[in-house]
Amino acid sequence: MLPWWDYPLLIALGLFAGGLAGLLGIGGGLIFAPLLLWLDLPPHQALATSSFAIVPTALAGTITHLSGDSLPWRSGLSIGLAAFGSALVFGGLAGWASGWVLLAMQTMIYIVLAFTVRPRPEQETEEVDLDAKALKLSGTGCIAGWTAGMLGLGGGLVMVPLMNGPFGVPIHQAVRLSTVAVFCSASAASLQFLHEGRGVPVMGLLLGGVAAIAARWTASRLDQFDALLLVRLLRGLAIVLAIDSCRRALHLVLS
Repeated sequence: MLPWWDYPLLIALGLFAGGLAGLLGIGGGLIFAPLLLWLDLPPHQALATSSFAIVPTALAGTITHLSGDSLPWRSGLSIGLAAFGSALVFGGLAGWASGWVLLAMQTMIYIVLAFTVRPRPEQETEEVDLDAKALKLSGTGCIAGWTAGMLGLGGGLVMVPLMNGPFGVPIHQAVRLSTVAVFCSASAASLQFLHEGRGVPVMGLLLGGVAAIAARWTASRLDQFDALLLVRLLRGLAIVLAIDSCRRALHLVLS
């Protein structure tokens, strides 16, 4: 049980994570996981609890995008089903890895993405046939399932740069598709973690419930944000989190 003075921090950072989730399609796990580690949860417990928090956060964004009729159904279904199925597979493998290995994997993901995402403002004016890219997008969903099942991350920080870069998907649409995949992958991973008795569901749902409020607000205003700003936010977040994950991994190795 957390001391009472930790709850204001959980609420404040939950709102912050939810705002980023709705804006960047990341699910909030990038904030939840470091926060839970900072609260002294062991890596496996922290990453599982992060998945519980991601579910209501990503659900809020998904509902907002669906109600706005801004999601191509075929692409959304492809990436969502792939994310759900792969998260079930990889969720069962996470318990076999050491805590420092999981954190090292996080670090590598963040570093790669910091150098992958690029400003591509000209794409926002192009017409892109997303349904023709459904197969590629399902592969992206599998990456989301891996990061959710193994690392307690929704996978948005992986998917958005990948869709926006090699696949040429405009970043606003990439954020919407990522939100759907994050919801599906986190739901599958959470089911696996509940079955294994990992994580703290009550803490995760508290974080996620608060974050969902902010995610709904920012997701409804996504088109008001400049594409270059979204890209720069993704890059900066990846760099900061790479440094934090690397520090934690080294601490576990040396302790």
